[in-house]
Formats: sequence, C-alpha cells, structure tokens
Amino acid sequence: MLQTHEKSAADTLALMDEIGRKARAAARPLALASPESKRTALLAMADSLVAHEPGILEANAIDMKNGEEAGLSAALMDRLKLTPARIRDMADGVRAIAELKDPVGEVIAEWDRPNGLHIERVRTPLGVIGVIYESRPNVTADAGALCLKAGNPIILRGGSDSLNTSTAIHACLVEGLSAAGLPADAIQIVPTTDRAAVGAMLSGLSGNLDVIIPRGGKSLVARVQNEARVPVFAHLEGLCHLYIDRSARLDMAVSIVVNAKMRRTGICGSAETLLVDRAVAATHLVPILEALAKAGCEIRGDADVCAAFPSARPATQADWATEYLDAIIAVKLVDDVSGAIDHIETWSSHHTEAIVAEDAATVETFFAGIDSAILLHNASTQFADGGEFGMGAEIGIATGKMHARGPVGVEQLTSFKYRVRGSGQVRP
Repeated sequence: MLQTHEKSAADTLALMDEIGRKARAAARPLALASPESKRTALLAMADSLVAHEPGILEANAIDMKNGEEAGLSAALMDRLKLTPARIRDMADGVRAIAELKDPVGEVIAEWDRPNGLHIERVRTPLGVIGVIYESRPNVTADAGALCLKAGNPIILRGGSDSLNTSTAIHACLVEGLSAAGLPADAIQIVPTTDRAAVGAMLSGLSGNLDVIIPRGGKSLVARVQNEARVPVFAHLEGLCHLYIDRSARLDMAVSIVVNAKMRRTGICGSAETLLVDRAVAATHLVPILEALAKAGCEIRGDADVCAAFPSARPATQADWATEYLDAIIAVKLVDDVSGAIDHIETWSSHHTEAIVAEDAATVETFFAGIDSAILLHNASTQFADGGEFGMGAEIGIATGKMHARGPVGVEQLTSFKYRVRGSGQVRP
C-alpha cells in the first residue's frame, strides 16, 4: 500500500534535511495563524478521520498482519490495533483539542515596575517539534493536533510496524490543514523506515528541529536521551504502583486494582506493582488477588503473598523493576505507608502512583513522600492520560523535571517571551 523512500543513507539524510527546512518554513505562518483557522483545521481533520475510516482500517490490517508475522508481543499488537471505535475516539480527541483555549499569545503573568514599565509574560510556540514513536498510530493524530493548536510544526517519525496506518492518518491531517488554508508542511511524516532518519532527527536537522519527544520502549528513549543534540521531553517506562492502605474500603480497593491492571494492560498507565498494607492482609489481600486472577491476571508475589495465595508465583527482584505491559502484576506486603513510599521511591520510573485510602493524613503523607509525575488518590492509574485530564489528548507523559512533567498537552508545547511596555524610560 505505502510507497516509502528506501534508498541510500545519504539519500535519507538529504530527505530529512528537506523535511526540516520545510518545517522551519512553516513555523512562522503557523505561529501567526489565528485561533479560528487552527480550530477550522482541527475540526476538518476530525471529519476526515471519520470519513476515511475504511482506508485507515485497511492500512491498519496490513500493519497488523506484518506485526503478527514479525512476532510482535500481545501488548504491542494491542497498541497497534485500530477499530472503528478507536478511530472515533481519535477523532473525538482532535475535536476536543479544537475546542481548547488557544494558548498562543496568552498572558501568563503581568506586573508593573516602579519606573513605570509594564511587563508581560506571554505564551509562544516552542518551534519545530520532532516526535519519534513506536506502535501507537493514534500518536500521529494526537501529536499532530496538539502541535498545531500550540502553533508548532511537527515532524512525525513512527515505527516501521505502524507506518501504513500512520501514513493514512497523516493524510487526513493534511486534508484538515488544506481546508483551513494552513501550510501542509506544518505536519509532516517521515516516509522511510531507514534508521538513519532517526539519527538525522537526533542531530537536529541542521538546526531546524527545536525539541524531540520520544514515545516508545526503554531502548528508544535511552537512545534519544543519549544522542539527541536538542532538548528532549522524556517519556520513560510506566512502572506504576498501587498501594492499598489499612484504611482502604475493600470494595473500592478491588474495583480500582482490577481496573488499574486489567482495563488495558499495554498502556503506560497500567499498574505493574501492587503494595498492600500488612495490617489488612487478612481481610483485603485474598479478595483482591482472587478478583485479579478471575480477570486473567498472573500474580507474582513475595513470600507472604505466596503463603496467603498459593497460586501466585514467587516474585524475583527483577519483578519489582519490570514494566510488564501484560496481564501480570507483582504483589508485595508492606508495613505501612512509609514502607510503600520506600518501595516506590526505590523502584519507580516516576510516572504514576496511586493510593487507596480513607485516612486523609495517610494520603497526604503518600503525596508528599513520592516524587512522581502523577499521584492519584482512590482512582485507577489508568487515568494517567491527557484526555482524562481535560487536555483533549497528549503526546506523552513526561517523567523528567524540566519544562514539562506529566501529560504533555497544548500548554506544555509552548514556551514564553516577555513583552515590556514603556513610555520613554531610559536606564540610569
């Protein structure tokens, strides 16, 4: 289906330089685009996604067949798969972004100086953004829409496993740009599986790329962080923890645990480790594990867990450091909230952690003691999602501490500048 550019490495580098130049040329008109023109483009993109659903599904079927032949894991196949419902959700996410407040030009803060100067801090686009991602074709729509709303040209480099699907989705985004009279080069997709294209992006495309956002496994993120010559918004693995406190309601604990682990096991917000307060092991542990097992989840527990639930497999130290992205969960008893915090701070990827508890003081101790991007109380870790945060969608969950942290939505894709207004002041 897809005609890709597959030539020499030198030819790929020339292609990538041209993509970078086109993106930079689109930056100024996009930064100056009116909120209404961007809204029009986004709504047209959503309509195009729905209208071209059969073609997108046809492209996805090719990628799914190739994925099966390549032996992709069940988690990666789930991330790759599109259905009519998922395409509708994708379109709805683009529509939600269209209706968000336009961030460009927003005055974040303003103040007056004693000398009469009036100073404003104003949101501006970040510039040209490169997104390197694996398996998830929906990232094509989410990232393209978010960057457009924030006034940023974007260069999308999806994985070879989803290239047919991503290209079909990209065509819908370009239709939306054309409908609003915005430059088609504002959203570009890299039309090659050549790994040299990734290297070119990491080098900054001759100064035309301002930020890189990786979405994928540890090896991809590690390569981007190690080799990139431009700033990186890191999205590391989602080694998410769920702690059941002694004050937790059993019915709520069971419901949240099963949802956090089993709703979709292949997403980064899926719970991978369950910690249970030893004080309620006799009342809470077995009902929770029985519910998980009934839902098809494999239990890997410490010695105390295995003694209470004989069908559990003994956990190894590696289990506390594993993002399964599968129907597997590691389970451990801890003495109290302090024990839970110690375990999480030792093993967490600082993505998302949750506590189920009724005691307010315990919740505040948990929130204060853990340095992760997202903390939840009495809610599933599967809410770690930009759409659920009211952002319309997200490019990823940033686990670093610079600039963006947590869901990377429209506001996180902006920088700022200062506007200083005077009335003839000179500095003494």
